[in-house]
Amino acid sequence: MSRAETAVRTPGPLWALGLLRSELATTFRRWRTLALLGVLAAVPVLVGVAVRIETSDGSPAGPADGGEGPAFIAQITNNGLFLVFTALAVTLPFFLPLAVGVIAGDAIAGEANAGTLRYLLVAPAGRTRLLLTKYATTVAFCLVATLVVAVSALAVGALLFPLGDLTTISGTRIGFAEGLGRALLIALVVAVSLTGLAALGLFVSTLTNSGIAAMAATVGLLITVQILDQIPQLHAVQPYLFSHYWLSFADLMRDPVHWDGLVRNLQVQALYTAVFGSAAWARFTTKDITA
Repeated sequence: MSRAETAVRTPGPLWALGLLRSELATTFRRWRTLALLGVLAAVPVLVGVAVRIETSDGSPAGPADGGEGPAFIAQITNNGLFLVFTALAVTLPFFLPLAVGVIAGDAIAGEANAGTLRYLLVAPAGRTRLLLTKYATTVAFCLVATLVVAVSALAVGALLFPLGDLTTISGTRIGFAEGLGRALLIALVVAVSLTGLAALGLFVSTLTNSGIAAMAATVGLLITVQILDQIPQLHAVQPYLFSHYWLSFADLMRDPVHWDGLVRNLQVQALYTAVFGSAAWARFTTKDITA
């Protein structure tokens, strides 16, 4: 199908909202999506149970140096809310981005592979509108997936460990309500941290008609970037990798909050979204759709 799709009525805002609602329903009803969310929900359960078993004899859990990321695990036995921070730190480097890569990679290529992309464009969706809907759906998945991890961790933490006031990385004490608010803010920051990868995956999805190939390529790029971020000789380019500032969310558990890493993370995600979102649009609007 060429760029000159069949002329049909111009869809209004309500129709576009209906398209987004339909896309969201289709995505979150798929068994693959539910399986991904189920695996993500199981990670905090496994971490919580492992910590509970390990500390049943009174021994400490994990590193007790109060560091960032997984070092939060040392505080779980004192306050179950720390399981939220630990679960997000454990899932963010691989599990969460892997799930997002699968959804983003399949967004356009999956439709082409199933033979439904051509009909979506004649529906009438329009290429730009359809691409924006696919990206919005992927971003919604980023948020839902992150909240699934956070809510599962909070439930398991409350079930297995005490809740109450907590100590920040800086050593100050904050109330449980404030800690819960910071946990929600951290979950939102983690979700936003995945938007750059979502745009990259969407771009890859416009390059092929095979959903499996697009998903594999996106996950492959994810792994490659993670490896590059660990090579000291590449320190000059590492701040521009989409994953470099992912764990900066730990700075929200400082008092006062350190904003430098968080702001840089948001800037990097905005850059990737703009660059690869534009590349996806340029590719998709000039692509000959035959499926």
